Amino acid sequence: MTTDAWGITDGFHDLAGEWHPTSDEARAAIRASMGEAVAAPAARVVREGAADEIDGAAELTLEDGSVLRATDRLPPDLPPGYHRLRRLRDDHQVTLIVAPHRCHLPDGLRLWGWAAQLYAARSRESWGIGDLADLRRLAQWSSTLGAGMLLINPLAAPTPAAPLQPSPYYPSSRRFRNPLFLRVEEVPGAERARIDLERLAEAGRALNDTRRIDRDAVWKLKSEALERLWSAFTGDERLERYRREQGQALREFATFCVLAERHGAGWQRWPEHYRRPSSPGVTSFAAEHEHRVAFHEWLQWCLDEQLARAAPALRLMQDLPIGVDPGGADAWAWQDVLTTEASVGAPPDRYNADGQDWGLPPFVPHRLAADGYAPFIQTIRAALRHAGGLRIDHVMGLFRLFWVPKGRTPHHGAYVRYPADDLLAIVALESQRARAVVVGEDLGTVEAGVRERLAEHAVLSYRVVLFEPNPPAQYPELSLAAVTTHDLPTIAGIWTGADLEAQAAMGRAPSRAAYEEMRHRLRVTAGLPDDAPVTDLIERVHARLGEAPSRIVTATLDDALAVAERPNMPGTVDEWPNWSLALPEPLEAIEQAALPRTIARALAPGR
Repeated sequence: MTTDAWGITDGFHDLAGEWHPTSDEARAAIRASMGEAVAAPAARVVREGAADEIDGAAELTLEDGSVLRATDRLPPDLPPGYHRLRRLRDDHQVTLIVAPHRCHLPDGLRLWGWAAQLYAARSRESWGIGDLADLRRLAQWSSTLGAGMLLINPLAAPTPAAPLQPSPYYPSSRRFRNPLFLRVEEVPGAERARIDLERLAEAGRALNDTRRIDRDAVWKLKSEALERLWSAFTGDERLERYRREQGQALREFATFCVLAERHGAGWQRWPEHYRRPSSPGVTSFAAEHEHRVAFHEWLQWCLDEQLARAAPALRLMQDLPIGVDPGGADAWAWQDVLTTEASVGAPPDRYNADGQDWGLPPFVPHRLAADGYAPFIQTIRAALRHAGGLRIDHVMGLFRLFWVPKGRTPHHGAYVRYPADDLLAIVALESQRARAVVVGEDLGTVEAGVRERLAEHAVLSYRVVLFEPNPPAQYPELSLAAVTTHDLPTIAGIWTGADLEAQAAMGRAPSRAAYEEMRHRLRVTAGLPDDAPVTDLIERVHARLGEAPSRIVTATLDDALAVAERPNMPGTVDEWPNWSLALPEPLEAIEQAALPRTIARALAPGR
């Protein structure tokens, strides 16, 4: 496989090994979407301990402010971090990123934990949606069962304009969080305002009466409560410290939120003088709406404080979406580094003959390098805040992404290659600093050599019973083992046929061969007949999963409650309540249920 100067590959092998060449039409469309010519990188990435050559005498300014001189080679004892390298003869400067060789992965680490959709994990005190206090409760209960980790859906922020985007994998920003996850009663000032908030709290708890989560209704109540609390807020040094720490990124995000409240979702449709965050019009707008901008900064601080309180109970593993909403805050801030003239997707395969277009704008590889990888660094660092682990969705995107040119189908797409060595180095550096384990979701079309390179960097592979031909006992040690994922049917959905029936009711025609293959894997893994009760099957499958030598093993809360509906039905928008179904029982009942305890006993031994 060859790659041109723009990173566009000449083709790819699919899951069956068949070669698909890149068409001249696709190549031309992708090049056009990338904009200007290839730019020079503004960062240089080296590994810890390396004494790489440099082009003449240079001055090094380290992160701690100390200054070193180098002549022909870098000093081999440079500390990991982000430094400045200035060539003396012409004053040319780049960011020098010194990275460790691998991600954080303690020797002997063996954990099990739940994979949970936080929005679905409601308690009786929730206002219609699972929140960060529920996360804390879930973590504390899980730790009593012997769990050492809790994998949660992305907490990323949507654009604050109705209707609110339900998908956590289509965020406005991957750097900031969703205010829907705030527990209002734990926001500063709520104790004093309890009586005033009781009407809103009662209405919020009434939303728990239906499983369908109405985010707009939840936000209408929470925003009224939060605005009341903000109006009475008198300040806190911790907020000022958070503002200083987050800097311009927080200010830009908060300004975007206020603009979106005034002008709706999709910055491309705003008045032209608001379409760039650095424009004088945006600066004037932020100054004119200073109080509202400060409100959105305060919301992010409240979220940060509540997440920090949830983190100590056990290792939280955050989930990093592959991209962002093209009309959202990150795309607005980084419009010169990504392109909205193409989107990320997947080529056609046996599970989806039409391929997939996820509508997420990709970073342009040479523009990202020319920006010193700053957007990528900020994204990884934000995802690891208050986390002991990170799941990178579609980790193959660190190596290559399948681009679909705007106005075309995935049949007319092509793979674009990324500087994987540099991106993996940054992930390793941020992982070591956060002392967080990294998992790469490597399902689907994976080119040769990728899993080996991930293993070299101590990035755990993802092994799913529904896809794996071998039993869990034969999974690799450097992996996270699970039965299913949020995009696949639950065990009950497969075993009872409820998932197929749901798809048929929507007029979809899923691959019955693929469905039968998943059912066969469950049957063989459990060693049970076709008419076995679904709870027996769930218990036996997890007993086998517990035999995996994998460093981490997870079970979904959906399977622990024998839920038949999957969280997300790929390829649907309104036909299925994607990301909007709460668990059928509140946390108080889940804590007393028998099946979660049985699963915990199956997964805990030796971990």
